[in-house]
Amino acid sequence: MTTHDGGKLTAAGYHLLDPLADVRRPGDADCDVYLTGTVFLDIIFTGLDSAPVRGTESWARGMGSSPGGVANMATALARLGLRTSLAAAFGDDHYGDYCRDALDHGEGIDLSPSRTIPGWHSPVTVSMAYEGERTMVSHGHEAPPPEEPAPSCPPPARAAVASLVPGRGQEWVAEAARRGSRIFADVGWDDTGRWDPADLAELEHCEAFLPNAEEAMRYTRTDCPRAAARALSDLVPLAVVTLGSEGAYAVDGRTGETAEVPAISVEALDPTGAGDVFVAGFVTGTLAGWPLADRLAFAGLTAALSVQEFGGSLSAPGWVEIAAWWQHARAYDDQPARALRRYAFLDRLLPAAARPWPLRRAVPTIGFRQA
Repeated sequence: MTTHDGGKLTAAGYHLLDPLADVRRPGDADCDVYLTGTVFLDIIFTGLDSAPVRGTESWARGMGSSPGGVANMATALARLGLRTSLAAAFGDDHYGDYCRDALDHGEGIDLSPSRTIPGWHSPVTVSMAYEGERTMVSHGHEAPPPEEPAPSCPPPARAAVASLVPGRGQEWVAEAARRGSRIFADVGWDDTGRWDPADLAELEHCEAFLPNAEEAMRYTRTDCPRAAARALSDLVPLAVVTLGSEGAYAVDGRTGETAEVPAISVEALDPTGAGDVFVAGFVTGTLAGWPLADRLAFAGLTAALSVQEFGGSLSAPGWVEIAAWWQHARAYDDQPARALRRYAFLDRLLPAAARPWPLRRAVPTIGFRQA
């Protein structure tokens, strides 16, 4: 059901704004964004006063469980109104059932490219958040290959998000780009310590690359994140470097345009998944055709709102939460005037009114039986 402002109503009757309403055309692909990767069950401890100390027991004041890994970005995209398709493996254990239900029924993510593997247990990550940072311990086994060869390319989509892996190419990235998908890439920490620029070869198929400052500087052998962004813009049309508490900086290598947006000040509870939410916000603004600075600001805002909740995926904000923040920010003086001017574009974007959307949140345990 479509609303007067281009949004839609979910099955539960709650408002979900469609940011791409103005650019949708008959015959467009059904999928806005395609992702593939590993879904973890995340167990998050918060409220730790310090890092765990060897030989001692630490008590956390908060705990939550939620789908993690690639589910972080898939959920963030879906909550921003993008039609999201995810190819992932799910275990046939309770953890896998919980994650699949949360993503499919809870978020409306298309899991038709995904599969459930009998006898394979779900990967698990335990995340401990303290002092604005986190420490993680993970366990899992690589999913067995499907009995039949997987499709060589993803479904038609406006965009795809690829996580580059040092030393391991992904054939689907080039194929998706040839089929017209706009590829947005991020990258994880290089545990080998090589930080070899050759590992970024797949950027030739990408429209944008969104590393954090440390990753960008190590790959470009620079000591300044802004210089790193400029160097990366020689490899990819759009280089976006996140600067943590300082915000984000971007360089459009095609036009020479640059943009820098300061971070929003919030009280952080759990930073898990904030980088994924940032990418989701930036993808949303890019597909909607917003100016570069607006895209950076929106991505930073969604990431800032996410760290105020438990969990990576289920901490991602929806449009009602974004609207509530904007209403609060204009009514109180707890944000700098410059920041408020930077977000004035929200006035023409957000719906005038919307029913509250009861987002799923991370839960202390997935063991309770449903009533």
